Order: sequence, then structure tokens, then C-alpha cells
Amino acid sequence: MPIPTVLLAEDDRALRTSVENLLLIEGYRVVTACDGLDAVAGVAGCSPDAIVLDVMMPRLDGLAVCSSLRARGVRTPILMLTARVEVTDRVAGLDAGADDYLVKPFEPAELLARLRALLRRVPAGSGPDRADADALEAWGVLLDPSSRRVWRDGEEVVLSRTEFDLLELLLRNRGVVLSHATLHERIWGYDFGPSSKNLTVFVSYLRRKLARPGSPGVIHTVRGVGYTVR
Repeated sequence: MPIPTVLLAEDDRALRTSVENLLLIEGYRVVTACDGLDAVAGVAGCSPDAIVLDVMMPRLDGLAVCSSLRARGVRTPILMLTARVEVTDRVAGLDAGADDYLVKPFEPAELLARLRALLRRVPAGSGPDRADADALEAWGVLLDPSSRRVWRDGEEVVLSRTEFDLLELLLRNRGVVLSHATLHERIWGYDFGPSSKNLTVFVSYLRRKLARPGSPGVIHTVRGVGYTVR
């Protein structure tokens, strides 16, 4: 099995060295960058399997790097590191095209778990121009697994890799309440515990993207349990 290559972009030298050593011990190949411009060049030079990207970096911040890569068609999964704890700050990362985020300070085990989950994902393909026979449809939402495209009331909705996987899981289990633990395990491969706001942020952002005037909400909260599509 090929050894995955991770591009690590972090301007804090001590943290960059610490994370690099952690990844090397776990068997990854690691390419490092100390600012945003080096990160963009690194992606072009090494074609990494995953990117760990700090938000606050000199010359070009992580959000700009992420947006630039996605605009150029780079589909590599991106895990963003941020010291910001506000939901709006995390949403900005998702809006830029990140697949997941991790708030500093973080536990090494959680970083590794999130990275493993991203590397297990099936790469997004260009797919056909229209949905195939395996498409999932409910309440005005049409999801085509083969092309990884989504429409709401006939209008295409652009989703990140994580948002798509979450919506697909909910649609495949429509009418069933999926617990927080189940969703964490199926999407990220790890249950980050009741204190994590990771799932809440992604559901909130997904709801915002699917919202249409006059159309009912698709994803419903079952308090104390989890989420369902119904």
C-alpha cells in the first residue's frame, strides 16, 4: 500500500516540527511549508494525498490558500488548523473549501484520527452531466453519488467533501434518527465526544446551503439524540 504524503503548512516552527515528527512516526511522508505561498507551491510540487493547513499564516493565509486550490480544481482533502473558536470563523474555513477543521490546542490522537478519516474518503469525481439510477431524492433534494453532485429544487448546490458525505449518509437513512456518535464514527471515523462542536457546525452549514425560500427544512434535530432527514 503506498505511503500517503501529507503537506503540512504551519508558520509556528515549534508546532510545525512537533506535528511533522508525529506524522513521520505514524508512517506518513511529510512535506512542510512555513507560509501560504510555500503551501501553494508545495501542492504543485509534491501532489499530496492530504493537506494540513494553518489558518493564520504570513504572505497568504490559510483561507486564501484553500480558496485558491479549490478554484484551480485541486480536490485534495484539507484539514484546517485554527486558534479561533467562534462558529463563524470555522464556517469561513468550510466556505473556502476545507473538508474538516481542528481547533488549537489539539490532542495528537485527534489530529491523526481526522487525517485517517480524510484519507479514507473516495475522491470526488467529475461524473456524468445528470444523476444516474442510484441517485437519492427527498423533499426537493437530489443527490447523485457517482458524480458527487447535489441539487435543491432544481438548483445545483456546491458542497465540500465532508458536507456531501454527511448529506448522503442522512439521505440513505431518511426517516431514521442517526445519533451524534454514529455520525461522528461514519463521517470522521472517530467519536470526538459530547463537547465537540464539529458535527453541529457542519450540519448548520449544510442547512444553510440547502435552504430555499418557501421550501421546508430537510435536516431535523432530535434533541439529545442526533439528526434525521424527514
